[in-house]
Amino acid sequence: MANHLDLEEQEQLDEIKHFWKQYGNAITLVLIVVLGGVAAWNGYQRWQGAQTAQAAAMYDEVERIVASGDTAQSERAFGDMRERYGSTEYAPQAGLLVGRLLFEAGKADSAKSVLGWVAGQSSDAGYASVARLRLAGLLMDSKSYDEALKVLDGVAAPEFAALVADRKADIYMLQGQRELAKKAYLSAYQQFDEQSQYRRLVLVKLNALGVSPGAADGTLAGAASGTVAEAGK
Repeated sequence: MANHLDLEEQEQLDEIKHFWKQYGNAITLVLIVVLGGVAAWNGYQRWQGAQTAQAAAMYDEVERIVASGDTAQSERAFGDMRERYGSTEYAPQAGLLVGRLLFEAGKADSAKSVLGWVAGQSSDAGYASVARLRLAGLLMDSKSYDEALKVLDGVAAPEFAALVADRKADIYMLQGQRELAKKAYLSAYQQFDEQSQYRRLVLVKLNALGVSPGAADGTLAGAASGTVAEAGK
């Protein structure tokens, strides 16, 4: 009985040796690739965590500089952050802060550059959309109306659709295209929440163009008409 078991064990060992001789290298290679991939992924996760932490600290520094009102230092700090941590979510946030500071300081061209980077490079649709709306406003101020419309066409976040329509309508009015402005204002009005103060402002613009969104908003329309009438006195 013992000899029989020894023979079976020997046969199994021979089969294992044969199998390993035939497929051992391939199995080893697969294990190396799999384990290497796991190690690389874990390493990347640690690196990404470190990058995020460093970017957060640098964002705090940019925020501090912006609060001080130093435009030159703010631009330098943002340039450094963009170069080192441009792929993190903190870079576009910093860009929006610096862009606003530059605009308020009268440095429109520099503000356009910063906002243009956020609009084109941010992986977050919300940050990119805010940048595009602000950039469009700067382009309107410089009478670059067609370019402003093109920038607004790139707004991807659906929650900004009403603001985009309103901004487009403003541009159409500046271009003297009243019919396009009416349609855009009406689109904005319909998309804003009924309780939104911005919706009331759009209604004032519509009434000034002789447009009433409908009987359902009659009370609001009347109030807005009164506002327009007072403005004309």
